[in-house]
Amino acid sequence: MTTMVSTKGQIILPAKIRQQDGIEAGQEFEVERIDRGEYRLVRRQPRPNEGLVDWLLACPQKGFFVPIESESTDSL
Repeated sequence: MTTMVSTKGQIILPAKIRQQDGIEAGQEFEVERIDRGEYRLVRRQPRPNEGLVDWLLACPQKGFFVPIESESTDSL
């Protein structure tokens, strides 16, 4: 399979590859230069809980998340 580099320096992954691997817009990749003319492209895995704060802040109901009282575990 071949693809081209756009005038903006972007490389488009063919639709068949995106569908097979579940690649969606906005996903990040690492590009490693192996040698002149040879490169490696690896999908970056999101860190655990990445985007969680944004998701919580987007909660439609204000005051939905409230602090709770709990006992201290310092003495355990």
